[in-house]
Amino acid sequence: MIQEIALLHIRPGQTAAFEAAFAGAQRIIASMKGYVRHELQRCLEDDHKYALLVWWETLEDHTEGFRGSAEYEEWRAVLHHFYDPFPTVEHYVQVAL
Repeated sequence: MIQEIALLHIRPGQTAAFEAAFAGAQRIIASMKGYVRHELQRCLEDDHKYALLVWWETLEDHTEGFRGSAEYEEWRAVLHHFYDPFPTVEHYVQVAL
C-alpha cells in the first residue's frame, strides 16, 4: 500500500467553497479501483493550506488508473480551480509504525 500526499494551497476567500466542493467530490476518488481511504486536513497555522492524504493499493492505481480516468477529469473540473499554485503530490511507503 502507498500513501499519496498532496499539499493544497487554496485561493484566499475560497476555503468554504473548496470544503463544500470536496465534500461532494470525495465520492469520485472513493469509487476508484485500488482506493483504500483518504483524509483531508486543514493547516492550523494557515487556514488556506490543506493536506490531502490518500491510501492506494498500488502507485499505478493512482498515477495510471485514477489520473488516466474520466473520473479524474470530473475531479479536476470540481476542484482544480481552487488551487494556487497547483498542488505538490508525492507518494510514500510505510517503513515503521
